[in-house]
Order: sequence, then structure tokens, then C-alpha cells
Amino acid sequence: MDASPSFSTNGNNNTIPVMDLQKPDFSNLVHHWCRPARASSNDYADRFIPNRAATNMDLAQGLLSIPRKEDSTVGISPSREAYRKLLVDTLLQGRTRIFKFRNQPRTLKRSFLDLPPAQPIKKQRRIPHHPEESLDVQDIICNRQLNLLDWGSNNILAVAVNDTVYLWNATTKSVSELVTVDDPITSVSWDLDCRRIAIGLNNSHVQLYDPATNKMIRTLQGNDQDVLVGSLAWNNYLLTTGSADGLIINNDVRIRSPIVSTYDNHSDGICGLKWSPSGQYLASGGADKLVHIWDISKSDPLHRVNDHTASVRALAWCPFQSNLLASGGGKTDESIKFWNASTGACLKSVNTGSEVSGLLWNKSERELVSSHGRTKNQLVLWKYPSMAKMAELIDHLSPVLYLAQSPDGCQLASASKDETLKIWRTSEKLTNKTTSRTSFVVGPCNMYSSIR
Repeated sequence: MDASPSFSTNGNNNTIPVMDLQKPDFSNLVHHWCRPARASSNDYADRFIPNRAATNMDLAQGLLSIPRKEDSTVGISPSREAYRKLLVDTLLQGRTRIFKFRNQPRTLKRSFLDLPPAQPIKKQRRIPHHPEESLDVQDIICNRQLNLLDWGSNNILAVAVNDTVYLWNATTKSVSELVTVDDPITSVSWDLDCRRIAIGLNNSHVQLYDPATNKMIRTLQGNDQDVLVGSLAWNNYLLTTGSADGLIINNDVRIRSPIVSTYDNHSDGICGLKWSPSGQYLASGGADKLVHIWDISKSDPLHRVNDHTASVRALAWCPFQSNLLASGGGKTDESIKFWNASTGACLKSVNTGSEVSGLLWNKSERELVSSHGRTKNQLVLWKYPSMAKMAELIDHLSPVLYLAQSPDGCQLASASKDETLKIWRTSEKLTNKTTSRTSFVVGPCNMYSSIR
């Protein structure tokens, strides 16, 4: 039991407290000392120094003369000392003071100057899985050797439907008729600046039209045979045509005698023609399962590759690597192959699980778009060079036969055996616009578009 404090009197009749150093108890005294005396209304205490008039100086001197508890270890039992240390460690976590007059700077483990600069957050890309536009193209010819779509740099899509060429303005969403001819149209192609549009026919003729006046400029006769012109490709003023008999003809549209050169290296019909962006190489794919790579300065093929096991119609030159060519095989092949045009080596082959009818490179990303037949009749967006599938666009009910890309690379046009033409957006955010359907109708008033 703790001892109570005792008091003694000196000669001056002052009472001095005599404390038990072993178990001091100042609860009553401290309470009395800390209780301020009633001061007048004119007495004001300093902010940090207590009012001396309210302080019992004798008691304060006695308290100051007593050793601190942590400095006095006399009379403290080992169990009590262990309990005190445990309490300090638990509550104070090893700290000796809770409140300090001076704040110590907090030690930073790592300076913000040492941190790497923040990387900009890339905007998440959304690829809509439904077409923005759906257009009816009644009576469109379904033939894997034809090329009936081309999207010009003027943002106008040319569509050949039987014997008529229609122009769909992607900016205004309006439709107009360019021309109606006497024979079925087998191919269409804009030149680079869209001052001319070439129309291939099934009688081996090619007609050039001025889209501004809808008037024919000239007719080019490739040969005397009545064979269809299924492929067209521009290289500045050089127009290359590929026919069903495997004949390739280069025409210079600036001169009266336009035929510049003729090549005959495909045993069957030519399904696809594409010039490289530099204009140095020409790729041709045929029904004979071959891919030829031509150099503009030579009369013989630079490379002749026969790795495909079906007809080759889909050809696409890479926009960021001038000598890289992609080709797609037909029904029994179902593969996309990549070629080095300089060496003729096959760099990569990917099995898609379906016939490849079209190939297009994305102009702003390292991506490739392919169109397919059964069983999904879809468009696939691939990441190059990993060839990982980024998206599948499925809406057609029949195999996709024709594929074209907008000049900004943000939209695709696909036409199918189901007689529909669909516009897909692949590089911009999805809008709230509802999908509209437009009909291409041939009648007494030529052509009109009706929104259903």
C-alpha cells in the first residue's frame, strides 16, 4: 500500500512536504497546484507562460526537486518495471515522447526527383462490333475474280452493281450514279488524285471517266479477246490491268498508244493486282495459286512463289515497310502469308480457319484487316507482327467478297453475297448514331437512295 505524504515545519513556520521517494503520489497536490486562483478581469496570462499570481511557488519548487520517475529505480519491483516497459512499447511503440516543441523533418524513402516521369495514359480504343451503315446492293455480281469496290482519296466509295457504277459520298452520305454501260462491270479503281476512275468490263475493255462531269475520257483495249478485266491497279499515270486469261497489261493513260508492256505468266485468271507504295514492285495473284512479284524495270517476275494451295486474290503492301507483302489464300488454303519482296522469302504464315478474300493494312497502326467466308463471314483485325486477334466484326450472312478502306484508314467497306454493303469504323470512338440502311436501286430515275 502506497504511503501518504507527511509534512514538517521549519523555523519560519513554513510547511515543507516530505515525500516518500519509493512510491510518490501527487494526485491531490498536483490537482491543487494546477487549479488556477480566481484572477481579476484585468489579469491576462501570456500564451505560453502561466499566470504567476495563480501559481503556488512553494509547491512548484517541491515538485521540481523530486527526481523523475524514469531516473529513479529504487523500490520498483521487477514485475512492475517489466509492466511499465511493456506498456510503453505497446502504446508509444518505442517513442520516449509524444509531444515535442520542434518537429523533426520526415525522412523520405525516395525523392520525387528520383521517380521516373509519368507516362501519358493512352486513350482506350473502342472498336464497334456493329456496322455504322448498312446498304442494300441488289444484283451485285458475286465472283471471286472481280473487284467491285474502291474508296478514293476524295472520300467517295465507288460501287459497281451489275452494269452501273454508283458513288457513295462518305461525308454527306449521299448516293449518285456515275455511269451505266452496256456490259457487266467487272472492276473499278480510282487513280491517286481521283481525277479519273477506271472501269473494267467483261469484253477486255477499260473505260476512263471524269467523275466531275460523268463523261468518258477514253477507252483502252487491252487485247482482242473477249475476256473480263477483273483487276485494276494505278501507279501514277500507269494503269495495270489483269484479265481472266492471266494477262497483265500496263497502260500509260497520257499517250494515244497506251499499251506499254504485256506480261503473261499466270496460267489461269488474275484475281488481284497491287502496286507497292513506292511504285517499284507490282504483286499479282492468280487462280493458279501463284504469287508473282514484279520489278518495274524488268520484264520477268522478280520472284515466283507457290506456297499457297488455293487461288490468291487478297494482296496488300505494308505502308511502313516498303518491301513487305501480305497475301491471302482461298478456300483450301485459309492462310495469310508475309513475303520479303527483295528476297522472295516467306517471313510468316498464319492459318485463319477460313478463306481469305481481302487484306488491308491499317494506315495509322501496325494492324492488318482480313475478310473471310464461311463459317463466320467476318472481318478480323490482327495485331502485327504477333498476329493476335484484336476484334472480329460479324454481321454478314454470306461470304465477304469485296473490301475497301477509307482514305483516313478509320473506316472499312465490305460487300457480300448477301447483297449488302456495310461500313465499319475501326479507329474512332463509337457514336450514338443509329445504323441506317440505304438501297441502291436501278430504275427509270437511274438511282436513288432510300432510308428505311
